Amino acid sequence: MTQHRAPHVHHGDGHGHQGAHGPGHDHGHSHGPGHDHAPDWGRLAPLLESQAEVAGTAYGEAAAWLGTLVPASGVRRLLDVGSGPGVVTALLARAFPYADVVAVDSTPELLDRARARAEAQGLGARVTTLSAELPGDAAALGEADLLWAGNSLHHIGDQGAALADFAKVLRPGGLVALVEGGLAPRHLPRDTGIGRPGLEARLDAEHADRFARMRAELPGAKREPDDWRALFTAAGLVPAGTRTFLVDVPAPVPQAVRELAVSHFGRLRESLGEQLDAEDRATLDVLLDPADERSLHHRTDLFHLTAHTVHTARKG
Repeated sequence: MTQHRAPHVHHGDGHGHQGAHGPGHDHGHSHGPGHDHAPDWGRLAPLLESQAEVAGTAYGEAAAWLGTLVPASGVRRLLDVGSGPGVVTALLARAFPYADVVAVDSTPELLDRARARAEAQGLGARVTTLSAELPGDAAALGEADLLWAGNSLHHIGDQGAALADFAKVLRPGGLVALVEGGLAPRHLPRDTGIGRPGLEARLDAEHADRFARMRAELPGAKREPDDWRALFTAAGLVPAGTRTFLVDVPAPVPQAVRELAVSHFGRLRESLGEQLDAEDRATLDVLLDPADERSLHHRTDLFHLTAHTVHTARKG
């Protein structure tokens, strides 16, 4: 899958179409330039890592919450489906210290990064990688007590069928955790002093249309409401709760967050630019110009605010 890709089945989090991963999130699933082209996930690896690292506290809170739903001592095998470069894989390995953790993705460069990160953090004995493309390789996943799919399921055309595959993988009492939806990221005030106010809202609208086209063009695409409780139930799983986790980095932001914002808006300018009017294109050009004091490179009002929603279900 690329689980960050699947045919993204990942991460986390290009546009995880949150978002990501909820259209609008920039998490590791970016589809550009142009919705007709598959993302180059290997090239996007540094961006995917930065996005996941900035959201690390929120993902840590999510992992701690999962530990209240399934005891850490009971999780002996954990799958991170759509692992991307393995930032969340390593976090999950620390949160569930008795588990053998498998980073699942279809992009070799991302799996290499996931393996290197685990080894650098002393987790190499418990973290392995698996190259798989979902939904076709679902049978290769093996059993699991916990299956995490972070902003990856929306890259599979038939999400209901994919959840049914996940249910087959889970051991009795096992838990699936989907990161899907949330709130689109915000980086700028409504009025930036450049062009018309409300730029990010208009970018969200364009991205939502692009996300819908991406979904419609996936192999085996099936349109269904994003009613995760209903989809879980149809797959034979028992909904176990939903929570949303905030990522809040107020101004002034550290340099890593500033660089992430520059990458985010640069990719939007590249992929959505021709769909925007001339004024919004000009605004983006100013925001991306390092020589302009009003740009993202210098602004003192730049921030990073978003939220990730985790939906869970249990196998009876």
